[in-house]
This record gives sequence, structure tokens and C-alpha cells, in this order.
Amino acid sequence: MRRVVITGMGSVNPLGNSVSDTWEAVKAGKCGIGPITHFDTTDFKVKLAGEVKGIDIDELIGQREARKMDIFTKFAVLAAKEAFDDSGLDMSTEDPDMCGCVVSSGIGGLSTIASEHSKGETKGYRFISPYFIPMTISNMAAGQIAIQYGLKGMCSSVVTACAGANNAIGDSFHYIRDGYADVMVCGGAEGVVMPLAIAGFQSMQAMSTATDPNRASIPFDKERGGFVMGEGAGILVIEELEHALKRNAHIYAEIVGYGANCDAHHMTAPDPEGEGGAKCMLKAVKDAGLSIEEIDYINAHGTSTPLNDSGETKAIKKAFGSHAYELMVSSTKSMTGHLLGAAGAVEAIITALSVKEGFVPATINHKVDDPECDLDIVANEGRKADIRTALSNALGFGGHNASIVIRRYDGA
Repeated sequence: MRRVVITGMGSVNPLGNSVSDTWEAVKAGKCGIGPITHFDTTDFKVKLAGEVKGIDIDELIGQREARKMDIFTKFAVLAAKEAFDDSGLDMSTEDPDMCGCVVSSGIGGLSTIASEHSKGETKGYRFISPYFIPMTISNMAAGQIAIQYGLKGMCSSVVTACAGANNAIGDSFHYIRDGYADVMVCGGAEGVVMPLAIAGFQSMQAMSTATDPNRASIPFDKERGGFVMGEGAGILVIEELEHALKRNAHIYAEIVGYGANCDAHHMTAPDPEGEGGAKCMLKAVKDAGLSIEEIDYINAHGTSTPLNDSGETKAIKKAFGSHAYELMVSSTKSMTGHLLGAAGAVEAIITALSVKEGFVPATINHKVDDPECDLDIVANEGRKADIRTALSNALGFGGHNASIVIRRYDGA
């Protein structure tokens, strides 16, 4: 089977507006969570989020084009530009039919739906934007990226809640590996730090109501009380190894395995015994042709909800047995919050840099050990380590599980 490598990465997220800024923040153990500024939270129990900061998105995209895009698409377009520039791809020399795009969004253009509905109710529905429908549909991030770069191969959007970006990356990986494409642009984007989304998750009692940013997103901590919403995008350019070598591309890491399945258990709650998650991780490891002992690090889904973190810990133990206690398992959502359909993409970027540079990110702001989460969570301080192979998990409402295996690239 053909080998697949990562040659370009781009991101805008609560830790930074580029991959380099994000990685420096990760290594420093910074927290990107703070008080919500996008709207007035006076009537909300939830006060904190991981917002994108210090960037004029419309100016970078151009006012004319920006007015046709929901915020999730804007994030995706910005991240794709960085990833494309980073990859050095020259589409004038590529076969566009062998280049595709898969970008996930868990919720899509909810912000536009809310604002246009409000406009219709107050001013009249004849004033609804002619761009309303294309702005809201979840596939538009992938569509806009494909249009901008002339990607004429498969163009799709995965909508599997918080597992979506891992599905997008994994599906793209298999698509190249099996010979249907040479290059795929993949990842996820989300932009729902806005009243309707926060209110919905708040009503589910799924979100943290902490007011201290350092005690809000605290995966695997006994005092965890819910996730913190994040926003942004992560986009990767991945390609067949020989294709990358032929054009002397810079290679970050190799994607070697992918597993996906469903708990088929509950609409929002994960399987409390971690059965589905365990099988998903084993599928990914088997797909990579590896043994469980060859996995050094897991970037956990680690949302900071009571059910997820204990269930994911059980899943890791089920999958890895005694090796689970030799693994390093951290959650970078402690720094970024939870980017829903974009989470897996940002975490894949972080995981790729982890194996490339031999650095394991911390689970920051950990204070109180939970006996149900008793693995090595790399508490509070990242560490240098010889990581050859890492696994990144993403789990979503509906019981969706998706795991990808990323390996250090040591040469052809």
C-alpha cells in the first residue's frame, strides 16, 4: 500500500493564529481559555470559552469574499492558506483530478442561521441574505478551499460531531493510500462561540460553568465539570510519499493507521465501559500494521466531562492492557478548549509536531487526581521523550469514534 505523509499544516485556534504560534504555546503549557467576548454572558451560567484572538479575519480574506462566508468557513480558509503555503504545492504542476479536499464541521453555519433568523423575524424574511444557504451548509468550508486551489478530486465534508476532523483526516489518508488521490487537503473548522450554541450545550449540562480559566477545562481532574467551547480550524496537506519526495517537500510525519466505529449506545453519552473506543483504537493500530506496544503517546479526546474522561481511560486500558500504564496520555483540550468538529485536526497537528520534535504536551492545570483516570496524563508540564508513534483520539455525539496513528518520519 502507498505511504502517506503530512507536508503542510495550518491552524487558527485559541492558542495562536499559526501553527508555529500554536506549537510554542503548547510547549509552554499556555491556556487559551478566557472570558467570552463575542457576546454578553450576563444571563448565561457559562462564562468562558477558547476564542480566536488578535486577528482581523475579514481583512485577511477580503471584505467582499468574507461577507459570503460563515465564521467556520473563514477559519478554514485561513488555515488552508497557511497549510498550502507551508506545503509548497504548485497546483499548476499537479493533476487537479488527483487532488481533493475533506473538511469537517460539527455544526456548520449555526452563527449565520441564528443571525439571519433574527433578521427575518425583526425586519422581514425578504431581507434574508442571498448567501444564506451556501453560508450555512457544513460542506462549504471544503467547497471554498477546493474552489480557491482548484482541487477537482473528491471534495466532501464529514459531519460526525466531535469525531469529524479525525474522520476527515483518516478518510483522506485511506483515499491516498488506496490510490484514488495523490494529495488531499483535510481537517476541520468550527465557529460556534455564540449564544445559541452555548445555550444549547449549557442546557445539556455538558459545559463547565467555572469562572477561573485555569480550573475550567481540566481533563482527567476529579473536579472536572464539563467541556469549554473552543473555535478555529486545523487544515493538513497530506500526500503520497513518492509524490512528496519527487517535489522535495518538507515532511512533518507519516500517517500510518486509522480506525473508526460507533458505540451504538446513546445519543450523547459515550459507552461508560469504553468498549467502542477500545475497539476503535485497536482498529487504528491494526490498520497501521503495528503492535500495541509500539504506541508511545496518546493525544486523548479528553474533554473534561466526567463521563468522557473516565470512559476513555477505561477504553485505553481495554485496548492496551498493561501497556496502558507505560503510555503517556495527555489532553491538549486543557489548553485549547474543545473545538468540536475542528478538535481532531488541531490535535493531529500537535501530535505530528510531538513525534517530529520528541515533545509530549502537558495536561495543564491538573490539581486533583481521579482514581478512575489513573494513567500517566503528563500533568502540568510537558516533557521531552523519544516518541516514535502516537495515536490521536476523537469521540463524538452519536457514539462516533475515530483514531489516527501518526508516526515519526525517519526517511524513505
